[in-house]
Amino acid sequence: MSTGTLALIIFVVIVLQVGIFVLVGLYRQKQELRKIGLQVDVEPNFASPASQPVESTTTEAWSGFRKFIVQRRVMEDKAQSICSFYLTPVDGEPLPAFKPGQFLTFKLQIKDPVNGESKNIVRCYSLSDSPQPDHYRVSIKRVSAPADHPDFQPGRSSNYFHDHVKEGMQLSVKAPSGHFYLVEEEPLPIVLVGGGIGITPMVSIVNTLLNSGSSREIWLFYGLRNSADHVMKEHLQTLQRAYKNFHLHICYSRPGEQDIEGVDYQHKGHANIKRLQLTLQMKRHQFYVCGPRAMMESLVPALEEWGVANEDVYYEAFGPATLPKHKKSKPQPSKPVEIGQEITVTFSKSGKSIIWNPDAESLLELAEDNDIGVDSGCRAGSCGSCQTALESGDVEYSQEPDADVEIGHCLLCISKPKNNLTLTV
Repeated sequence: MSTGTLALIIFVVIVLQVGIFVLVGLYRQKQELRKIGLQVDVEPNFASPASQPVESTTTEAWSGFRKFIVQRRVMEDKAQSICSFYLTPVDGEPLPAFKPGQFLTFKLQIKDPVNGESKNIVRCYSLSDSPQPDHYRVSIKRVSAPADHPDFQPGRSSNYFHDHVKEGMQLSVKAPSGHFYLVEEEPLPIVLVGGGIGITPMVSIVNTLLNSGSSREIWLFYGLRNSADHVMKEHLQTLQRAYKNFHLHICYSRPGEQDIEGVDYQHKGHANIKRLQLTLQMKRHQFYVCGPRAMMESLVPALEEWGVANEDVYYEAFGPATLPKHKKSKPQPSKPVEIGQEITVTFSKSGKSIIWNPDAESLLELAEDNDIGVDSGCRAGSCGSCQTALESGDVEYSQEPDADVEIGHCLLCISKPKNNLTLTV
């Protein structure tokens, strides 16, 4: 064997040894990274840029209102009626995580269309994405005057967002809150039913589960008129292709001429109990329903009639704005009113005394039914807009308030009278 051949063999052996050493080192490093929870083999993420998975955070929620800047705006439907707003904190500090399904509370200064005076208005809008450490996203639908009543005033806050809230503008925002959110204690298959703009908290739930690697079966039924109103259509279709445990069922009540069944939507008609019965297997599911009141009033009782347990149904009507409380969240009154005993609610400034209707949802509803003007926002005990002074009497809450309630005051939106009551309004 020549000297050159021997040298070549020695060189090849050395290269192989070095290669093996490097591979072993990389393998050990990879195993160590897995032990501390870092993802090294990242599969392609087909979600939107706002839906990237993030590390968990223990950042605490802030109190009061915090300044946010509108980083960008994105229209989410063909009709240009729903716009997503990406919000980053002005102070640059990390954001606390939230429970998917919750909402943000905004304090807006809007001019009155009648007298031109600026007035603070508090409104709540559902978060529409999974938790991120540096920004939040809300998706807001422009509320126009009803077609049969064009003289009615359109939604003040939603139109303000669409027409006046531009990129770079600052907004006052309260920390995420709300009692409608994903419950993760039990690994049950999940059925999400969203109607119209009620799809936004459902997208938050879907993005959170899929980005976390959850293997739970997820069924999303989305009811709307046609493709013009279809929110985040490409995003949802991409998720359906990417995740085998995500089952998308789009229901068009009035498909357009260009809408193709099986391509743009799966079912003609409404996302109702009949559709669920035809699609789902007869086993236990966890149901989340969010949509217009008419949809809630038909679907939620129908689920109970179908045999779905009360503790497996969570629902909200178009976000916090018109929230029918879940039965199990209502505490029992500490001192039940005796049968036949009447309670009188007096609104001192309005000069009205009204017999309490036990069927009323809240004192706020009683006031509105009797043409007594009360400022309100979330209607879920979070924003504090309906806080009113108690001159006499006591109230009980249907749930624990999220807002800070001053001594001697109450939140009308989540309270009922325990005895004769006088309110300063």
